[in-house]
Amino acid sequence: MKIDVDAFAPTGKLRASINLGNPILANVDPKTGEPFGVSIDLARAFAERLGVELELVVFDSAGKSVQAVGEERADFGFFAVDPLRGEKIAFTAPYVLIEGFYLVHQDSPIQTNDEVDQPHNRVVVGKGSAYDLFLTRELKKAPIVRAPTSPAVVQTFLEQGLEVAAGVKQQLEADARQIAGLRLLGERFMVIQQAMGVPKSRGEAAALALREFVEEMKASGFVADALRKHGIAGASVAPAA
Repeated sequence: MKIDVDAFAPTGKLRASINLGNPILANVDPKTGEPFGVSIDLARAFAERLGVELELVVFDSAGKSVQAVGEERADFGFFAVDPLRGEKIAFTAPYVLIEGFYLVHQDSPIQTNDEVDQPHNRVVVGKGSAYDLFLTRELKKAPIVRAPTSPAVVQTFLEQGLEVAAGVKQQLEADARQIAGLRLLGERFMVIQQAMGVPKSRGEAAALALREFVEEMKASGFVADALRKHGIAGASVAPAA
């Protein structure tokens, strides 16, 4: 379908909201300081499709990235699908599926996910992350502690002597390899559907165009190639919508 460029880039540039809080999708090159990753590859491909200049609007947390799109300080972004976020943002179908896991101290009595939701278990999450939104709804007894960003979850977990950390499996595994005395529980507590999104105020035609773009990128192998190129293990291409 023909894409209305003005609906996506009213300022003349296509502003992509990038969340560095999810290392599976975006990181910063330590030498150049430039963002790179699967979401950046998709943003560039979409800008090329529209024939406009791309501007990366970079944030350190999902909450800030979502807010930028909801307030139209960015034209589209990359988020975990969530009903609360869907009030202002029109989501595509997911392009990548990521697992959420719990991390505990090696000597913790907690062995299964079912044992987490207890009043004495404080669960730390990245503020505004998909885990924060999901666990705020799902946990009935366990108090939630919010770290400033998702990469700061394990640091907060250790500094405050908390019982449980929740986050991206790969990030928690990497932290557990570097820090002795930590272990992941044996099963995921959620599957995160990573999608693209555009402000609902841009109209249904814009939302449909973005949805079709994502389906094409999955079907063509673009997303799978991006995951391989960036060495991402543990995340999978989402099925066709």
